[in-house]
Amino acid sequence: MTATVDSGIRRARRARLRSRATVTSVLGELLLTFGVVLLLFVAWQMWIGDIIIAAQKNEEGAAISRQLAEAPAPEPPPLIEKDDGTTYYEPVIPEPPADAEWLAQMHIPRFGADYNVGVFGGTSRARTLDKLGIGVYKDSRMPGEVGNFALAGHRTTWGKPFNQLDKLHLNDAIVVETPDGWYTYRFRTLEYVKPSQVDVLLDVPQMPGVSTGERYITLTACSPLYSLAERIVAYGVFESFQPRAEGPPASLTDPPPPPAAPSV
Repeated sequence: MTATVDSGIRRARRARLRSRATVTSVLGELLLTFGVVLLLFVAWQMWIGDIIIAAQKNEEGAAISRQLAEAPAPEPPPLIEKDDGTTYYEPVIPEPPADAEWLAQMHIPRFGADYNVGVFGGTSRARTLDKLGIGVYKDSRMPGEVGNFALAGHRTTWGKPFNQLDKLHLNDAIVVETPDGWYTYRFRTLEYVKPSQVDVLLDVPQMPGVSTGERYITLTACSPLYSLAERIVAYGVFESFQPRAEGPPASLTDPPPPPAAPSV
């Protein structure tokens, strides 16, 4: 009788152990599956999704550029003659955009022939940077205007339009396209600053109260990659305005300069 009872107790204990092991294993498998799904989502958001979103933004930009090209060209401004006999067009200054309102398309040949990203008013993530593209800082000057045309964009996620700021070379073209024409800036220098260093957005970057009569462009993004610790800042200077009636400027198809030869 005792042996029978002991045998029953052992069978019940084994059954409980098997049941406990089964619950634990199922829970472990669920957690493992959840972890894999989470990693896949992060990978999609940071890499695959970025590739898809960037391609979509460039396609949308190309469609807008086609629409601008097909529309009747505005009357170009009068030509101005310099003392040396050369002529140039004084840039047409667009009206500042409202928050999340389209202003222009940006082309940077260094980032690829298909790079064509929209520029919109405001720099909030929710309304502009996450959903639309590149944002214009509040109180920024406009394309071609004396002062600083200051912009922000993501360096990672949401199409990352400013991901390659650190790949710019001296004199690389930064071209802003509006219904009136194209504004060509030339890249000059790059630096890294603290997020609190907002003087990079001044009319003359980092020089409060100074006026030079020059036209600048400033592109800002978070740095390093996947971090908010600093800001990467790319500066450029205005070169020329080409009215739409004159057709696209040569700067749009600038061949990127060859990499510098290694020092010996």
